[in-house]
Amino acid sequence: MNSAKTRSIGKGFLLALAVAVLLLSSRVYGDLSRAQTYEGLKLFSDVIEEIEKNYVEPVNTRDLIEKAIHGMVESLDPHSTFMPPEAFEDLQTETRGDFGGIGIVITKRDGMLTVVSPIEGTPAYRAGVKANDVIIKVEDKSTQDMMLWEAVKMMRGEPGTSIEITILREETADPLEFNLVRDVIPMDSVRQIMLKPGYGYLWITNFRENTTDEVRKALADLEKKADPLKGLILDLRDNPGGLLTQAISLADVFLEEGRIVSIRGRDEKEETVYSAEFDKNEPDYPIVLLINGGSASASEIVAGALQDNGRALVLGTTSFGKGSVQTVRPLRDGYGLKYTIARYYTPGGRSIQADGIHPDLVVKRRLLDESTGGVDVRRIKEGDLKNHLPGDMEGQETDDTEKKAADDQEENDQSVGADDETDVEKLMRLRDAVYKHSDREPDALLLDSQINRAYEILRGYEIFSARRK
Repeated sequence: MNSAKTRSIGKGFLLALAVAVLLLSSRVYGDLSRAQTYEGLKLFSDVIEEIEKNYVEPVNTRDLIEKAIHGMVESLDPHSTFMPPEAFEDLQTETRGDFGGIGIVITKRDGMLTVVSPIEGTPAYRAGVKANDVIIKVEDKSTQDMMLWEAVKMMRGEPGTSIEITILREETADPLEFNLVRDVIPMDSVRQIMLKPGYGYLWITNFRENTTDEVRKALADLEKKADPLKGLILDLRDNPGGLLTQAISLADVFLEEGRIVSIRGRDEKEETVYSAEFDKNEPDYPIVLLINGGSASASEIVAGALQDNGRALVLGTTSFGKGSVQTVRPLRDGYGLKYTIARYYTPGGRSIQADGIHPDLVVKRRLLDESTGGVDVRRIKEGDLKNHLPGDMEGQETDDTEKKAADDQEENDQSVGADDETDVEKLMRLRDAVYKHSDREPDALLLDSQINRAYEILRGYEIFSARRK
């Protein structure tokens, strides 16, 4: 009797959880009538009951319902997900503190666990894990039906512990095995160096809770060394994004006035606009901002804001194209729901969803001291992801400059080979090596063609401005 009562209570709880999430999703995904919702829930309950009674082996009802909710939410778009308590807790850890892991940004592409980019200076980065690598095993477990949060949880762990991942790489016939020792993935997201007297280089790897504060400190340090600072290279390449609030506050550091970003949800008449606030401390030196296919989300907001307000020249290759906004809602018993609520727009009204930020100046990335130069690897973009949201203005026209940039990027992507990827890997490691040696060899960064071109532009601007006086 007690056992039956317990099962009944458990089933009631699970059904209540399913109802709560289904009702929430109905508001997100479509205006289902109450009658349709009720009929759908009855059908759902009937299926659960039938499987409980007659499936060939005993089933865990809670697992069935969780998987059903996962399938429902993840069918919306690649960035919406239903999270059990452990995954919900991990999500908050990503932006609030250090954690142990191997240091990769991953996504699901065509059902496969795929690397967007390794994070500089981490175990995966040092071992040679590349963008576009497909992770087929974590330890001895296949990732074929593994949910994204499960893979993330497996790869995280105590620093000093090891984990083996098996990957498939396009140019390699056999799977590659990497035995990685987990390390602390630090909260630090900003690094700076004086590239040349008067010219600073600021590298932002992601957007965390303290990123803007770090940037202010880094700028103060550069300005103190330069006295005055004549120009800044702001590097957002391979920056996968992070907190929207930090993207807005960072853009505000460089802008005296104007829009930073606007957000529109289902009702396009309801628009939330974020604008710069004048505080008399905004720097006035010229800025060249670097982006590539690994620049996504928050980094695209900053690039779009500075580009449209005429505050920075954007150089590099087309960004990832994640122009959607997610919210995270806590549910009962520690569960969480992350889902897409809006698209964001640059100050000029551009929706970059599945299209990306196009640079003002397309520059291939290559080693300047090599006879054969490489270009950016063919990176996964938002538009490659299954169920990705279409751009808000699907048929919108772009000006000739944007079209040229897009065409150049496509040409670059198609021309990539194994040797090109090796060049990019060398450049990535070169950037880390410079920081390990502090200010002793900043000239090494100028072997990166994109940084070199950015510096030449800033230097040319200074010379031209001086001659006009």
